[in-house]
Amino acid sequence: MNAEVAMFWVQEAMKTAMLLATPLLGAALAVGLMVSLFQAVTSMQEMTLSFIPKILIVALVLLLFSPWMLQILTDFATHALQFIPNVSH
Repeated sequence: MNAEVAMFWVQEAMKTAMLLATPLLGAALAVGLMVSLFQAVTSMQEMTLSFIPKILIVALVLLLFSPWMLQILTDFATHALQFIPNVSH
């Protein structure tokens, strides 16, 4: 395996990781923004108010998107494992 092939697989792994993290981080960002806006409007500064909705939404998004995420991971692993016999020593 040469450096170009290794860099290709590193790039593919990074792309896959970013693709899988995007829905979770996006949901956490949106909920965090709404909770922060709510806290600013109501002058309510409860610390747990910002964490509990984020945890619930991220868990819900993970539950909803887990089949898609599993499919993406399975495709990546399949491509990586199919490449192994093609590697010349």
